[in-house]
Amino acid sequence: MKILNLYACLGGNRYKWNEVKEDIEVTAVELDAELARLYQERFPNDKVIVADAHQYLLDHFKEYDFIWSSPPCPTHSSVRVTQKNRSSFVHKYPDMKLYQEIILLNKFFDGKYCIENVNPYYKPLIAAQKKGRHLYWTNFDLPINLGERKLKVKSGERLCMMKNEIGVLSDFHNYDFKKYKGKQRKDKIARNLVDYEVGKTIFEAMLELEKEDIKQTELF
Repeated sequence: MKILNLYACLGGNRYKWNEVKEDIEVTAVELDAELARLYQERFPNDKVIVADAHQYLLDHFKEYDFIWSSPPCPTHSSVRVTQKNRSSFVHKYPDMKLYQEIILLNKFFDGKYCIENVNPYYKPLIAAQKKGRHLYWTNFDLPINLGERKLKVKSGERLCMMKNEIGVLSDFHNYDFKKYKGKQRKDKIARNLVDYEVGKTIFEAMLELEKEDIKQTELF
């Protein structure tokens, strides 16, 4: 199975895929060269490409059986609404690359896909499956429970105000974020990494549908 993992970051979504299926061929695309280096270190058997994931998708989507995409979410996040009265707030257009990718895969891709993003501050322009604080656009049904884990944070305590936030998130994701030496904020990278149990559950759901499709084909 050929898989395309876009905006790969450190591969939170991909972390447990081999527990579900061993014979997978993963191509990961990440623009941040330092993140790409660390991803390759974490998944030495994957092919890692430093490139614009959005353009790579357009050029190569027909080459894969399953595509996962996690486009940048800041311009869609409900956090923008809570910050709008701050003196430092800057108005920005929502990044419509998200919807471009949804439309492209929905109308022209023959394989299975999952596009993940935050629950936005506006009504989604294209209907999605809402799970917790995230939205998922897929061409297969997701289970009610994605197995999303909760951080062990004391009652009334905010993660972003914890002195050991990076340590807490490193334990949660089973990855030492202090390894990152690039220009992005480590806490932002750590907060945005997909929960690996969610990635595993979605991958399992996709494979189950693949099996059903094969059975249907054999019947006819």
